[in-house]
Amino acid sequence: MDRREFTKASLGAASLAALGPVIAAPEHIIQKAIPSSGELVPIIGLGTSRYGVAESEASRAPLRAALARFHQLGGTLIDTAPQYRTSETVLGDLIADLGIRNDLFIATKTDKSSAPATDAQMRDSARKLKATKIDLMQVHNLRGWKTALPVMREWRDEGRIQYVGISTSRARQYEDFEVVMRNQELDFIQINYSLEQREAADRILPLAADRGIAVIINRAFGGGRIFDAVGDKPLPGWAQDFGCSSWAQFLLKFACGHPAATLAIPGMTKLHHVEDNFGAARGRLPDEEERKQQEAFYDSL
Repeated sequence: MDRREFTKASLGAASLAALGPVIAAPEHIIQKAIPSSGELVPIIGLGTSRYGVAESEASRAPLRAALARFHQLGGTLIDTAPQYRTSETVLGDLIADLGIRNDLFIATKTDKSSAPATDAQMRDSARKLKATKIDLMQVHNLRGWKTALPVMREWRDEGRIQYVGISTSRARQYEDFEVVMRNQELDFIQINYSLEQREAADRILPLAADRGIAVIINRAFGGGRIFDAVGDKPLPGWAQDFGCSSWAQFLLKFACGHPAATLAIPGMTKLHHVEDNFGAARGRLPDEEERKQQEAFYDSL
């Protein structure tokens, strides 16, 4: 059973009992294709920068429940990094506990300045994640990309990595990011994009579309500041037209609604985060005019 044939049967009985009554996964969730392969992925993935917790069961239990529910709802792509404290180790343990590795798409990163250091870091990540193969390896914030990308391609040729990419969450890196995108063979980029931070739509996202590169969106909530801006305001009535029932879904559907975007990776450490955010993968995405309406609404706040 692989991740394209998702089923909740891979969750162990003990894990299901911990979650309470099983809720059947929806028959349809929005997916987009990875341009370099055609593989489909759900538009909501899981960001894990806050999964670097202690070994105690009290610390890990909420994350295990969130991860199990993410899988149960049909989620596949999980993004992590060595820079996220113990996140790789925690994920490796939790994924093994739940027995769901074959259903998941695991993405992590490297940030070393030499080829040997990159190789060693990727080996360490694979060990911590308990993974014989990593689905996506990304150069974190472009650090050491000139030496890292050749090593990553060697791993890909050997079948130890499936996809290669680069990441950033900083607009000041966009110029260098664009140069790498134009001159290197990439399967993925990861970029920050939200109603608050739209700079990527000027050049980066169109370039990704032109080059046939999948796009992972980080910071779709603008680092949380957008929630401060909307406060306790009700959703505009027209948001229901494309299936929104919360501000999180409003923001995620905006980000994923860009034609070049493949998926977004909000952080989810609690069950209610998973339930709410995954609602953005249901119904439909806003069209171009509706996205302009979202932008105008946010700009008016």
